[in-house]
This record gives sequence, structure tokens and C-alpha cells, in this order.
Amino acid sequence: MTVILEFTLAWDEFALGRALSSASDRQVQLERIIPMENTVIPFFWVVGERPEQLKADVDASEYVQNLSVVDQIGDHTLYRVEWTGEYEDLLNGIVSTGGTILEGEGSEEWYFQLRFLDHEHVADFYNFCTERDIPIHIERTYTLTEESLRGRNFGLTPKQREALVIALKRGYFDTPQETDMSEMAEELGITQQAFSDRLRRAEQKVLENVLSASTRGGTN
Repeated sequence: MTVILEFTLAWDEFALGRALSSASDRQVQLERIIPMENTVIPFFWVVGERPEQLKADVDASEYVQNLSVVDQIGDHTLYRVEWTGEYEDLLNGIVSTGGTILEGEGSEEWYFQLRFLDHEHVADFYNFCTERDIPIHIERTYTLTEESLRGRNFGLTPKQREALVIALKRGYFDTPQETDMSEMAEELGITQQAFSDRLRRAEQKVLENVLSASTRGGTN
């Protein structure tokens, strides 16, 4: 039975994160990983940044090389890079244990949603990370059947729900706003960028669930 794993990871705890997150406001969205002989090729989107700056950061990294632009749509640019050597890292673990990236994005903190064939493959991935001291923080694991029974929980992780609840209680969505990102981030003891990432993902999941449900129910 297909199992979904959601986890977070500090930006500097895996090679691609270190290479891409040197700019604190850089937003990276992993799209897919292509396994090659002795290496993996990650594809990812970067929003609103000139390729020259990203290339300078990648060229300075000891882990990745050969950055190339694959496509551009508006201010979104799709890139690919290659690993150097046979460095074993988080992305190698995803590929070697049969994981598929459903979501992978971040800047100061990375969030991943992976799909595995079963719980055994999830355990293999967790063991891969543990043996290599890759400190992932598991948010939750669930099957698609379990997710369909969650009703109006909208698939939020505890941290995403916490960010959304605080924003509602503190009047962030009021007009005028009664608080701002920095105050809420300070309350949780995280950076403003990390709070912004959590809140944005929470809003996206709620909207996706609500709008998809209204579409299934038809329109009046």
C-alpha cells in the first residue's frame, strides 16, 4: 500500500541544500530526481532570481556541478545539476529506497513529501538517513486511504497547523493586520522565513482541499 512520508530538514544538512540555500531569500522547489550511473541529477525551480547569481553559488560548492537552465516560464527558471563523485546524500537515499518526490521545497528549512511503495521502503529510507547522520524531522506518515478518512484536517502537518492557528488568533488575516510575520516567528522561536514557508504551505493545502472538494460537488 502506498505510503506518504512528510519531513523537514535544516537547509545545511544535505549537499543540495547547502549549494542552493546560500541566499536566505532563495525559494527552491525540487521537481524530480533522475538516477544516473554513480550519481543522481536533480531538477529544480527557482523563482525570481537571475541565473548568474545561482551559478556563482553552485560553482563554489564542492558537491554539485554543471548547472544548466532547462526552461524558463515567466520568473520561474528550471535548472538541473550533477553531483560530483559518489557522495551519498539525502537525494541518493530517496532514489535508492524507491521514493518519489511529491513536494520538496525550502530555503532556510526544507520540507519534503515523498511517496513510497510500502512501509518497508519508508523504513529503508529512514535507516539510510540514520546511518549517515542525516537528521530528518518526521512530520507524519500515512497511507492514501488514511488521508481520505481525515476529513477536514486538510492534510496539514502539526507545524503547518500551528502556524495557521497562530496567524488566525493573532489577527494576521484581519484588515488592518494586527500582527506580522516577524512577531509570530519570534513567538515560535523560528526565523521569519521558516514561518513564512510553513504558513504558505498550510494555506496552499487548505485551498487545494477546499477548491477540489467544491469542484467535485459541482457548482450552482
